[in-house]
Amino acid sequence: MSKWLVILFSIKYILADPTPIVLWHGMGDTCCVDFSLGSFKIFLEKEIPGVYVLSLQIGNSTIEDFENGYFMHPNKQIQYVCKLLANDPKLADGFNAIGFSQGAQFLRGLVQRCGHKLPAIKSLISLGGQHQGVYGLPHCGALQHASCDYVRKMLNYAAYYSWVQESLVQATYWHDPLDEDLYKKQSQFLADINNEREINKTYIENLNRLNKLVLVKFESDSIVQPRETEWFGFYAPGQAKVLQSLEQSDLYVQDRLGLKKMEESGKLVFLSTPGDHLQFPQDWFVEKILQPYLV
Repeated sequence: MSKWLVILFSIKYILADPTPIVLWHGMGDTCCVDFSLGSFKIFLEKEIPGVYVLSLQIGNSTIEDFENGYFMHPNKQIQYVCKLLANDPKLADGFNAIGFSQGAQFLRGLVQRCGHKLPAIKSLISLGGQHQGVYGLPHCGALQHASCDYVRKMLNYAAYYSWVQESLVQATYWHDPLDEDLYKKQSQFLADINNEREINKTYIENLNRLNKLVLVKFESDSIVQPRETEWFGFYAPGQAKVLQSLEQSDLYVQDRLGLKKMEESGKLVFLSTPGDHLQFPQDWFVEKILQPYLV
């Protein structure tokens, strides 16, 4: 390559628009309120001048967006978002994605189910995502106390009833280690995207198309139980005390999602931060996530 071609290529690279970023909020949150994900969107736009940031609103208003985080089935949410992203011309050259809490496993479900229908998804950043589900719900975000108690009771006693699975989002990633067979049979979302009933090769192929899958665990997380689920860890089957890592699980040993392959090829990244759920310093985010994976 001649000296002038190198210079022209360098100029084109410098002047190129930054890779767009898609955000998916968690339970009890909304896409765009200033004190919520709206402020994080502004932060990204300041740190990466010219970047297009799409903070996903599930529904026609922030109120619907908030409610849908509890009551719109994840399968329907993923279908909704898949169409939304496919029709956004600003994402045509590919994008990065950041999921917050339950939004992280929903984004992973999106990658696996319709990644082949979308522009290239480059890096998927999971901030506190519950990738092996949860077994416990100590807090319920912004829900009022009575509603929070109702959600808790439904999950503790009836999570796998079909009508609960169909009407309460958190039931679809409730993972009871005391009854793995029931979980795998009745879970309408998590057991499917984790390939626990049968192997969907499209899920594996789409997930492995990512450049990076970055899993962030919050070491002092008081909301997610167990916090190891943020790194694909969970309770060893049959009890709820002893934990096992991703590498000890059937998911990894049998490579049911291709995660072992991703780790061996350097695509799977494990990060941690000392904070509580979704609590991290901005300078930590810039150093550990923004600079390596978003610019």
